[in-house]
Amino acid sequence: MARGHGTVVRMGLLALLWGSAFLWTELALEGGLSPGLIAFARCALGALVLVAVCFVTGRRLPSDAVTWRRLLVAAFFCNALPFVLFGIGQQSVDSGVAGVLNATTPLWSLLIGLATGAERGVRPVRVAGLLLGFTGVLLIFAPWDGGGLLGPGALAILGAALGYAVAFAYMARRLSGRGGDPLALSAAQLVTATGYGVFAVPLTGSGTGAWGAVEPSGVLAVVALGVLATGFTFALTNRLIADEGPTTTAAVGYLLPVVSVALGAVVLGEEVGPRVVAGMGVVLVGVAMSRGGTPRGTGAAQGAVTSGGLDDRSRNDATDLHRLGQRRDRRVPLGRLRPGERPDADGSLEPREPWRRRARRLGRDTGGDGLRRPQHPGAAVVDDALHRDGGRPG
Repeated sequence: MARGHGTVVRMGLLALLWGSAFLWTELALEGGLSPGLIAFARCALGALVLVAVCFVTGRRLPSDAVTWRRLLVAAFFCNALPFVLFGIGQQSVDSGVAGVLNATTPLWSLLIGLATGAERGVRPVRVAGLLLGFTGVLLIFAPWDGGGLLGPGALAILGAALGYAVAFAYMARRLSGRGGDPLALSAAQLVTATGYGVFAVPLTGSGTGAWGAVEPSGVLAVVALGVLATGFTFALTNRLIADEGPTTTAAVGYLLPVVSVALGAVVLGEEVGPRVVAGMGVVLVGVAMSRGGTPRGTGAAQGAVTSGGLDDRSRNDATDLHRLGQRRDRRVPLGRLRPGERPDADGSLEPREPWRRRARRLGRDTGGDGLRRPQHPGAAVVDDALHRDGGRPG
């Protein structure tokens, strides 16, 4: 699909919805809601949206126990834990800076890949990007400056970004590419995360005051956070991946810090000093380097958005190969070809002259014994030679 105005609009809308999550979290905290309550409401409302979409589109949630056990792990690291940590961190860190620190997720993903051996043959540009990205984080924190951002809040947000990286690595190994519908898996994952949110509420309290003291702005903010920045964002992400591929969708990740900083400055009046702006730039350049040096088709550059691992130009080819593989798995026994089919040089299936018609044309006895002539191309050549020699080997 060619990228047109529709794709640009969807990418812009996704960046706005996704990047606004930090703004809504800040407003919900100011409205009197606790981090645990925000995480619970965000997961519940997002799950409600995705389950409704699945119902309307005829999708079914997973039914096997193995998938749900794996979703327990994915939902904890990808949803429940980060959502709570973001709420805790943004009690002392501005929403714009939180968005920038969240952009370190690809750097953590690369570091985890190097530690576990999943990343092999890493190019120097990616290692340089990793080091540069963490240098930008240090520049933002300014631990040498007493007025820097180094503190529990900033560390909580970094922990959330690390949780995302762990979740992406796990999901790539245990959930992706196993035949499940991505949107249905996302809905099931948020349903599971909602269960975790029930336990997070008493751990973090109900908020700054009693339920009656919660401001309407806080309620509206958490509704927007759950419905728009979680539910619709998941659905729109899956749609964009299906239409344009994971590489195009991953590019939205570069816009998130810009959106979070812009919304924080315009809506909340947050001030961003020159040091933080410089650190933001260094982090974004480091992230771009760590992802831009990925070999085509490996999927390492897609961790922040999807574990698909296909670029735009190879996606259609890989889909065709996948369908061909399904066709062979479904219709062709192992080690043999189906009657009337043969592989050509490039592996595709082409019609072959039916063996009975071919036998009659060559003057063979088709007989009534029900035995089938050899269908392997090499065996057919040997069979022709035997027939010309009267059926007697050499």
